Amino acid sequence: MVFSHDTEIALLSAVNLINTAPTTVAEDGPSGPDTLETVSELDAFILQEQFTGSREHSLAEVDAVREMRTELRNIFTADEDGAASMVNNLLARAHALPQLVKHDQWDWHLHATAPAAPLAQRMGVEAAMALVDVIRGKELARLKVCAAPNCSAVVIDLSKNRSRRYCETGNCGNRAHVAAYRRRKSSTEKLP
Repeated sequence: MVFSHDTEIALLSAVNLINTAPTTVAEDGPSGPDTLETVSELDAFILQEQFTGSREHSLAEVDAVREMRTELRNIFTADEDGAASMVNNLLARAHALPQLVKHDQWDWHLHATAPAAPLAQRMGVEAAMALVDVIRGKELARLKVCAAPNCSAVVIDLSKNRSRRYCETGNCGNRAHVAAYRRRKSSTEKLP
């Protein structure tokens, strides 16, 4: 385990949130579906990621979460100083006050906002608290953009050897491996 369990869960949730935005890269920028446009899509995401606390169930809440998604993507793709500054700004805006909590099926873990705080703020602070561990541990290189040529999805590399290169939004890794296999096979077939 690279990070504590709750830090890994928060990082994976941040990746999943960021990757709800279009991740296919076209000539004129990112394209593809945005899977976080409606209240029902946000409801499904919250259920999948097991976020707790108060909810508005409104388009304003969806918009706030989408803004947080953009902010988190900027942190994921920043250098260390930039990421630290953005994380500090996010925590300061939320008046974050870390506390150990235990609820539902979760054992002791950190919350830094009240359960009644706005959803986007809770999501951002949870990610920011996890990113604090990433930055302090000098592990920012574990935050990556998918290595597939037409994909801009983000990746958190939790592998021991830091070898993860592809996202989980599609079949980027499989497509890359198949293409490499075909290139190898084609070059060996051309040999006399």
